[in-house]
Amino acid sequence: MGKIQRRRKSEPTIALINIVFLMLVFFLVAGTLAQPIDGQLQLVETSELKGRAPPDALIIHQDGQLSYRGQRLLDVAAFTAERDAEQLAKVRVVPDRELDANRLVEISRALRAEGSGSVVIVTEQALR
Repeated sequence: MGKIQRRRKSEPTIALINIVFLMLVFFLVAGTLAQPIDGQLQLVETSELKGRAPPDALIIHQDGQLSYRGQRLLDVAAFTAERDAEQLAKVRVVPDRELDANRLVEISRALRAEGSGSVVIVTEQALR
């Protein structure tokens, strides 16, 4: 009697592992082609700098009150009334960290309704 031989199916994961390994080798080689930064270069340290709001920014305090250059404002209309079209083209807003997000959206919409071209929210970038 003849024996029937069964063919073993090869594992498809082996081929996948080979492809991933080749990609890893490719990226390791490609990554070393970039010019390294000069070893003598000392990068600027900015962690000790004190941030401050830009002088031309509308400040929104934690309680939702507005101020501009140290002067309290009653509402957005008081801010936009004293600005020309060029100054309203791009309005910078510095919100307090604890300000309610709904209040920030409300003020941004009011600025747009009063003629502001764009509202830019100024934030702090923390690198830690």
